[in-house]
Amino acid sequence: MTARIDHLVTSGTFSLDGETFDVDNNVWLVGDDEEVLVVDAPHDVDAIVDAVAGRRVVGILATHAHDDHVRQAPALAERLGAPVLLHPDDAELWRLTHGDDAPPTEDLTDRQVITVAGTPLHVLHTPGHTPGSVCLYAPELETVLTGDTLFAGGPGATGRSYSDFPTIVVSIRTRVLTLPSGTRVLTGHGPSTTVDDEAPHLQEWIARGH
Repeated sequence: MTARIDHLVTSGTFSLDGETFDVDNNVWLVGDDEEVLVVDAPHDVDAIVDAVAGRRVVGILATHAHDDHVRQAPALAERLGAPVLLHPDDAELWRLTHGDDAPPTEDLTDRQVITVAGTPLHVLHTPGHTPGSVCLYAPELETVLTGDTLFAGGPGATGRSYSDFPTIVVSIRTRVLTLPSGTRVLTGHGPSTTVDDEAPHLQEWIARGH
């Protein structure tokens, strides 16, 4: 059986550089009726556990280490008995939220393949929003989960610490917009989009600088 992707929205806050904002986060659960990979762990452990619905959790993958995406990761890992996966370039951001008491369980690497429900998911290192941001490409599902790297309407924010606009442009141009044109783009916040819909606007984003 090919995996499916379930969707949950949780609400809370994002804090960085001395400011705090209210945010709604997408949680994506990739799997079947038996096992699942949880992508990001924002705000509400109980809601995510309910969405897992008793399935075996192969991992909790953080697309990046901003606190709204990882604040509940250690608690969720304990509840579900699952490892937390994070790219090591985001270790410093992780420590801003969790210190050294609850480090991620496993490092993600570029081009790593994670298999869930018989379906390969390819890790793409896409720095820019944060140094360790990753996307997760599922060719059999014609889908890429982009975290905060690419949204409907443009790149993720790069106006805060640990981010860089030229870097995110390179990541999007070389790692995301090169995927097959019909690929669905499932984002960390807000509505989904497609590579087809976003690719024509790359030069507009570069010109506006965000």
